[in-house]
Amino acid sequence: MTETPQKNVAGWAEMSDDVLESVEAGRTTAIEAVRKFVDAVTPVLADQSRRKTVIDAALDLAEELVAARIEFLRAVVRSAGQTLSKE
Repeated sequence: MTETPQKNVAGWAEMSDDVLESVEAGRTTAIEAVRKFVDAVTPVLADQSRRKTVIDAALDLAEELVAARIEFLRAVVRSAGQTLSKE
């Protein structure tokens, strides 16, 4: 049993919305994690240059994690799109 093209398009749009919400949630979570990290590191590292180095590294890590999540979600969407187009 195959779905009508309209159902495929509606399913695709819903999945795209879910992916966008997931990306935004990941970014928000990463930002909050970095804020907590900065709040924890600031009183421990009195030397501003060392603190900046550590915080910059944390920001780079958060950015890489979010980018990896986005790439994963793109791959999922791409795969789903290919599957839907075959039907």
